[in-house]
Amino acid sequence: MKKKTQFKGYVQVYTGDGKGKTTAALGLALRAAGYGHKVYMGQFLKGQNYGELVSVKKLSSLITIEQFGRKGFIHVTKDPDEEDIKRAKKGLKKCLDAMLSKKYSIIILDEINVAVDFNLLAEKEVLELLDQKPEEVEIILTGRYAPSSLIKRADLVTEMKEKKHYYTKGVTAREGIEK
Repeated sequence: MKKKTQFKGYVQVYTGDGKGKTTAALGLALRAAGYGHKVYMGQFLKGQNYGELVSVKKLSSLITIEQFGRKGFIHVTKDPDEEDIKRAKKGLKKCLDAMLSKKYSIIILDEINVAVDFNLLAEKEVLELLDQKPEEVEIILTGRYAPSSLIKRADLVTEMKEKKHYYTKGVTAREGIEK
């Protein structure tokens, strides 16, 4: 493993209706771990087992993933349950603490854009987290429906756009590919 180097951290947003936002963030985490950078990923809305949780156990000295959702990915409306709001706010606090801990080079807020869209968190709360970002920490915000305020604030924005998807033919999430 190479020696960890210090770098200027930027804010990245991975959004859009296409597949691959979380996968891209995990790819970045894997690449960073190869250089000795520690990564913290907070998964909003997710509470079920995913392949990345198993894989990351093998890299637990470098990559930490915590889930803040209930079991199973929640499907809420614009009028969310108090339990989901409570979990999201607790998750945002954990991400903030991780960001300020000086322990991690990269903080990934997975599905944070969806948490904002579902009214589990206010845009203002996420912007306040970004206001406190240390210069050397990279922040990745994933999820569909990225609000314009976060897109404006980001240094890099990637939109995943679906052109074709086998879900439309009834293919469900497969172990090791979508989950």
